[in-house]
Amino acid sequence: MLNNVGLDHAWIARHIPHQGGMCLLDHVEAWDEQGIRCRASSHRAADNPLRAYARLGAACGIEYAAQAMAVHGALLAPPGSAGASVGYLVSVRGVQLHVPRLDNIVADLLVEATCITRSENNILYRFSISAADHLLLDGRAAVVLNADLLKLASGDVP
Repeated sequence: MLNNVGLDHAWIARHIPHQGGMCLLDHVEAWDEQGIRCRASSHRAADNPLRAYARLGAACGIEYAAQAMAVHGALLAPPGSAGASVGYLVSVRGVQLHVPRLDNIVADLLVEATCITRSENNILYRFSISAADHLLLDGRAAVVLNADLLKLASGDVP
């Protein structure tokens, strides 16, 4: 993967729809056409919007992975384009939670997503979240791109 200086939280917030406290990633450590590696510390924040009952369950790591996938899409957008294609997380499979929660993890989260396969309108990623060399959760996620265009192509009226 390529190293990238300058792909910080502000850059991420400009390129994905998640804003304010919901923009969970701190920076992109590396990326290439096949995948991305990001770092996050927001799992420790008491005001993390995903917290419930003063806890951040490990399943919330799926949102961290989804945001890394969104950033990956933004990085892969053709130069001069208006931005990345709109993507929707449509399923997760084979998710394994190796810890019950994330808010008590002292180290930063390392969020990785690797493209398994892609077509014009679909991408399948493998993702993992780890901290201090310990795997916290992993799985696969399917993303549909330009779902509104698919709806129009099928003859449905928006």
